[in-house]
Amino acid sequence: MSVQAAPAGASAASSLPAQRSFAWRFMRQVRRRPIESAGGIVIIGVIVFAAGAGIIAPYDYAAQDFAARLEGPSWAHLFGTDSLGRDVFSRVVYGARTSILASTSGVLLSGVVGGLLGVSSGFLGGKFDLVLQRVTDGIHSIPLLLLAMLLVVAIGSKLPSLITVAIALGLVGSTTVNRVVRGSTLAVKAMPYVEAAISLGASSPRIVARHVLPNVMAPLIVALSVQFGAFITAEASLSFLGLGVQPPIPSWGGMLSAEGRSYFKQAPWLALFPGVAISLTVLAANLVGDALRDVLDPRQRGS
Repeated sequence: MSVQAAPAGASAASSLPAQRSFAWRFMRQVRRRPIESAGGIVIIGVIVFAAGAGIIAPYDYAAQDFAARLEGPSWAHLFGTDSLGRDVFSRVVYGARTSILASTSGVLLSGVVGGLLGVSSGFLGGKFDLVLQRVTDGIHSIPLLLLAMLLVVAIGSKLPSLITVAIALGLVGSTTVNRVVRGSTLAVKAMPYVEAAISLGASSPRIVARHVLPNVMAPLIVALSVQFGAFITAEASLSFLGLGVQPPIPSWGGMLSAEGRSYFKQAPWLALFPGVAISLTVLAANLVGDALRDVLDPRQRGS
């Protein structure tokens, strides 16, 4: 009795591993990176608190109750109250909105400005690249916080405080993004397929759009994810120094400066909870940034 052979195509197809769903691959990464996944959960939680501050906060952030001033944490006031009787938990929740808005806006501005300058510098080269990078080196030599303070003072009287902080952080952070994107652009520009496109007469905008930009997005995302945590710290520092978001709008740094320092011994919760919020958010942002770097940068895989 003859045995009919299976089609070659069917045999080859059956030998291939089954394609996993996106949900399965996502959960596999979560199990492999529990610490980074916890950081992502914290970031998502902060974003939810920022977006739903008006619903989550039990009180208005400016509502005063002098009969309950400087009360410790209780069921009525989870994080206690400040010297004006304002609910600290509500102010921390609204402070999350301030930090997320300022940091996210700064990161987006930094990505756009730094990305465009980095791609232009790396692709065009020549004197434009030389002059731009020397200017970048000069700006980059100034500490981030000091340069942000100078920019806030320079443009602070013309725009609202939150927009001023976001612009200052974005412009300062664009120098780092410029360097990262320029290095990636130079590497992509030296690839054979780019040289082939140039020899075939493809225009520069077409080469940048089809070959350069898709290949520099991974390092750009990694750089911006790392900047997010740094911008949260910088925004809190500016508010602590009185140069950030101005009262009565709450911010974590402003809460540490105004109430936290004045009543630290009498009411330590005024500094404890905003400080914990800053620390947890920055730690979570750094963990997510490290995870993105490991996933998107092939040189970091397995390290």
